Amino acid sequence: MTENRQVEWGAFVLRIILGLTFFIHGWSKFSGGIDGVSGWFASIGLPGFLAYIVATIELVGGILLIIGLGTRVIAILNGFVMIGAIFSVKLSAGFMGNGQSAGYEFDLALLAIAIYLALNGSRFLAVDSLFSSKKRG
Repeated sequence: MTENRQVEWGAFVLRIILGLTFFIHGWSKFSGGIDGVSGWFASIGLPGFLAYIVATIELVGGILLIIGLGTRVIAILNGFVMIGAIFSVKLSAGFMGNGQSAGYEFDLALLAIAIYLALNGSRFLAVDSLFSSKKRG
């Protein structure tokens, strides 16, 4: 396996895991009652409507990452969601959490994956690759 192929396989794994994680989180927000999530957002000082935006980015963005459509753009949006989660909710609990709430270690890992995909993309088994005849070298 060439080095470029290894990089593409690695990016593919990151894309699928990030997509699946965000999809499940978005699905959970909608299926568990998005109004409740909206109320929770409001209770921590964020606009309630932001819950709908975040849940949509997670759900739809997760699907798009899994199929590899708009990977870089979706990764950027996911990165903003993670930055928001870290700074608005998780930072005060510390890296590993404080026994009462989770820390930001998981969010930071998802942010790192999102940054990687935003910078490098992921063309292997991606719908995006159907729209571009350019080969990445």
